[in-house]
Amino acid sequence: MLNTDQNAAAPGVSASGAAAIDVGLRAFMLRVYNYMAAGVGLTGVAAFLTYQFTGPELLQSPLMWVLMLAPLGLVFFISARINTLSVDTARALFFLYAVLVGISLSTIFHIYTQSSITRVFFISAAAFGALSLWGYTTQRNLSGFGTFLFMGLIGVIIASLVNLFLRSSGLDWVISVIGVGVFAGLTAYDTQRIKGMYYSGDEVASAGRKAVMGALSLYLNFINLFMMILRLTGGRR
Repeated sequence: MLNTDQNAAAPGVSASGAAAIDVGLRAFMLRVYNYMAAGVGLTGVAAFLTYQFTGPELLQSPLMWVLMLAPLGLVFFISARINTLSVDTARALFFLYAVLVGISLSTIFHIYTQSSITRVFFISAAAFGALSLWGYTTQRNLSGFGTFLFMGLIGVIIASLVNLFLRSSGLDWVISVIGVGVFAGLTAYDTQRIKGMYYSGDEVASAGRKAVMGALSLYLNFINLFMMILRLTGGRR
């Protein structure tokens, strides 16, 4: 199992030892953010290229369900098998997942204007950056919010599934508002949780797998935050 203990300094640890741990933590978090940023970049490229080569009929095609379910199945596979995968395989699967998500999100270019998608992307990036920075630097323990945020996430998922059939614009607005709050909270919470996953004594493979899982968590938070804000403020065609 991956070691997710908080990286607290043990009694008797020297100042130089604490400094080394801090440097290692910074390198670990930078690795997480680099993977996450690369994943977001791949998603954006895949979404735009798919939009360029497909028409709006993709929205009504049965293939759309395949494109939506394939990333879901892959993310469950990665989460379940992460402890047995090599770092290279885990990283490759994460990037494959990002591409599949991008293909499924290509439909937003048929629904929203490109200028509003760009605007919302930068708003989401700024909000994500501020929330993640706060989660990384705050001395407040955010673990108590985990259950509340998870319940909110389940509620958003269930309501979204119900609204696939109801197609209620009012319910969609409520889901989006709550979703923004949930994924904003998860961004700060997961950043602190990922920071706590770091352990200076980890072997290379264990640290690499933790970095991939951390990147996946932050990636999911960013993509969902972006989508919720887009649904609220995006300019439709």
